[in-house]
Amino acid sequence: MSDNTIHKRTLVGELISQVEARDLPLVSAAAEMEELIVKLAKFRHNRLLYVVDENRHLLGTVSLGLLVRHYCSASHEPRAHTRMLMHMITVETAGEMMQKHPIVTSIDEEAGAIMKRMIRGNVKEVPVLDDQKRIIADLTIVDLLAFLIPHRKEKEEI
Repeated sequence: MSDNTIHKRTLVGELISQVEARDLPLVSAAAEMEELIVKLAKFRHNRLLYVVDENRHLLGTVSLGLLVRHYCSASHEPRAHTRMLMHMITVETAGEMMQKHPIVTSIDEEAGAIMKRMIRGNVKEVPVLDDQKRIIADLTIVDLLAFLIPHRKEKEEI
């Protein structure tokens, strides 16, 4: 194992217990475009909105990139296949727009494993789910990197 990887046995639960508690950008599937934009403006450091049901079960995510592409599609060349254009034009709610199978993690997953999946998927943040698929926190690539630094120094001192 190289010095700049997170120790395999470190669990996501340990990491999120060390991250300062923060509000989560939760929206309902019925949230319309304006509400999504307002929510992202409120959570300026997040790049994802978490679409949840009334019990906080994760239904999907709406990324900043997806929202921008949809909202500004008239002024930019579409990045979607022409078969998707009609869908992009008619989408009005988070439930219609959301990515239904985002990368997620749980408190029992090894931090190194989720970091690899995030890097491979070019994902900067993921929701942390409990065993009933309810969102309990989020974890960013910066959180993982911040955890890595003190542990690397500890290793060097040994």
